[in-house]
Amino acid sequence: MKTLVVNAHPDFLNPNHFSIQLYHYFLEQFKNQFPEDTLEEINLYDMVIPQVTNGQLFSLWDKQAKKIALTDSEEQTAQLNQKLLEQFKSHHRIVIVEPLHNFNVTSRLKDYIDNVLVARETFRYTADGSVGLMTDDYRVLLLQGSGSIYTNNDRYTPLEFSRAYLDAIFTEMMGFDTFQIVRAQGTQVADANPSLIMKTAKQDLRSALKTFYETH
Repeated sequence: MKTLVVNAHPDFLNPNHFSIQLYHYFLEQFKNQFPEDTLEEINLYDMVIPQVTNGQLFSLWDKQAKKIALTDSEEQTAQLNQKLLEQFKSHHRIVIVEPLHNFNVTSRLKDYIDNVLVARETFRYTADGSVGLMTDDYRVLLLQGSGSIYTNNDRYTPLEFSRAYLDAIFTEMMGFDTFQIVRAQGTQVADANPSLIMKTAKQDLRSALKTFYETH
């Protein structure tokens, strides 16, 4: 099963971040469970990603719809967009690594999603609404670090927009079979115990991997 790891942490080289620690633990578990398999990794903050802005995806889509010839720069953007899209579609297991930034996804992850959430590629419009096209047992796993705790059913729970957004994009819009999240949370709470936080998160990750890679 081909796996793509999308590292969306702005400080992805810093091993002290909780989500990065989860990422490294995932790699360790993957190698132990699938020693003959390889996975593909990309660091969104160490690569060029087309953005929805004039001169990039916005003007590109507008010209393509109107069948207007692209400039050299727009053609390069189109090729990069297509490369990201093809890479994404060719992997049935997607692992996203990111911290929770102001309750939401990081800016580069939003840019990345703008490149893979594409009509007639990963979803299509119908008279009854959009329909996902990624229905051939695609699954996504989010590894997320956060300063607060979002599972206590208190004021913070509905503010975890990143989880709600990604779940909706992948399962409701693109048709993924499952969305799973493993949290290293409460890292900035008073009297936080980093060792206990990571121990719990690693246990959760081991459990999540059983269903993430199970076959029907």
